[in-house]
Amino acid sequence: MMEKTIQVEGMTCEHCKSAVEGALNKLNGVNQATVDLEQGNVTVTFDENNIEIEQMNEAIEDQGYDVINK
Repeated sequence: MMEKTIQVEGMTCEHCKSAVEGALNKLNGVNQATVDLEQGNVTVTFDENNIEIEQMNEAIEDQGYDVINK
């Protein structure tokens, strides 16, 4: 398992947190995604053999948020 912190712009509330965590947690290969609204990021624990970071970035952007550190 690997862990990656992704900076995300535009998350401001519990709805944002829920949308991003939900989108990431249903991806095959993601073990856990946890949003920190204060820091403006999401920490993802994932199996690097089953998912690529680009796929996680796309899932975040599909929810309407901008990934800062691609």
